[in-house]
Amino acid sequence: MNAMSVDNMGIASMAFSLAVTIIGLGVWFFLNRASVRANQQIALLTELLEQQKKQTALLKALQPKATPEVNDLDVPLAGAEPIMFKDFIAER
Repeated sequence: MNAMSVDNMGIASMAFSLAVTIIGLGVWFFLNRASVRANQQIALLTELLEQQKKQTALLKALQPKATPEVNDLDVPLAGAEPIMFKDFIAER
């Protein structure tokens, strides 16, 4: 009788070890998958940054060299009311 209880405990121990191993492999799989996706997103963002830098350089090269010194935004329009901070509507 005592031998059967030892065998049952051995089987339960093996089943518990197997369950922990399967759960551990599942967690590892999802963490690894998330890490690969994050690395892909970082690579895509880096490529996008390089393309934006090239585009900015191209736009600066195409910009006319003779730009007026006075900024149009600094000169108020005649008869216009000044724009107050409270008049802005937040973007959504």
